[in-house]
Amino acid sequence: QANDENSVVTAVVTTDPLVDAGLPSPLILGSGSFTRKLILKEMGVNYELVVRSIDEKGIGDRNGDPSVLVSTLAKAKGDYLVKCLTNDKDDDALSSLEQTKATDGDFGGWVVLTADQVVTHNGSILEKPESTVEAREFVGRYAESAPRTVGACVLTHIPSGIQVSGVDSAQINFLPSVADGDLVGKLLEDEAPVLSCAGGLMVEHPLVQAHISGIDGTEDSVMGLSKDLVLRLLDKMKEKLKEKA
Repeated sequence: QANDENSVVTAVVTTDPLVDAGLPSPLILGSGSFTRKLILKEMGVNYELVVRSIDEKGIGDRNGDPSVLVSTLAKAKGDYLVKCLTNDKDDDALSSLEQTKATDGDFGGWVVLTADQVVTHNGSILEKPESTVEAREFVGRYAESAPRTVGACVLTHIPSGIQVSGVDSAQINFLPSVADGDLVGKLLEDEAPVLSCAGGLMVEHPLVQAHISGIDGTEDSVMGLSKDLVLRLLDKMKEKLKEKA
């Protein structure tokens, strides 16, 4: 077929989902997570990174519903970031971002994305391990029974304040071999950011993938940001902005 002069080769072009939805671009990403940046890049989302940290430990109930916890944390991150961006006395990031503006879309302003994720195992909520000892403890548990990731995504529109959110979860089925040897040590030797991942999970890493028998859900959800959830929330944001217009 390559030698057929009548054949047509069609290139697949990925367009920015925000532009497609008539929303302002670039997106403001309020997360420093490497995997979330990678996922948005795969989606063709044009974004600018603006992170303002909050004290996560003081927010939410670690003994309650994990979906409520991650939603509460993602919303708190979004609310604080928006507060910083709209307070010119303390933060000039928003005015600086004007230079990067690709389009105002149909509604103007900016869309901010914040997110949070935890891992649950046998009724316990596992956040980012505080030490390599704790990371090894987490991995040992995964050989006994499957953990689940629970992740929330929140979109907030500036200046309207309209906010939409959702939660996605997935189950990771590990082989008993995940507890053999020192997986955490090998990951650290490879400079993998184990302590920056909820539950110490890095399903995208080849050393970890070798011990996974399957995922009930999607890999991007496990990695911290469900592509399908983001697209659904962008549509929801578009509809809410239409209603307000």
